[in-house]
Amino acid sequence: MELLTREQILKADDSQERLVEVPEWGGAVKVRGMTGRERDRFEESCVEGKGKNARVNLKNLRAKLVALSCVDDEGNRIFTERDVEELSAKSASALNRIFQVAQDLSGITSEDVDELTKNSEKTTLGDLFSD
Repeated sequence: MELLTREQILKADDSQERLVEVPEWGGAVKVRGMTGRERDRFEESCVEGKGKNARVNLKNLRAKLVALSCVDDEGNRIFTERDVEELSAKSASALNRIFQVAQDLSGITSEDVDELTKNSEKTTLGDLFSD
């Protein structure tokens, strides 16, 4: 196995995308895995409080991840932070299907939820969409 250089790593196109059929919506959406920065912000947005008082806030969890991960053909997000509340009112089955793909492409495991309760500064929803 070849040892990679700094330049090779930084130039590598490591983003992953997958088309997800959403029959409830009458078509498909393109789902992109989050970057490291996006994932950190997503996880921070799910934590309220700090230290021993930290707790996971799962409100609109699926809608947040769907909004962060659905992209158009050019790779631009198709949803904004203003869409999260409205997205959360869509079919749980459809949201979960996209959520699971986004979770997989972003390397989020069920064990990662436990990590969310560690010390973390609160991130606002607006921070998630400011890249």
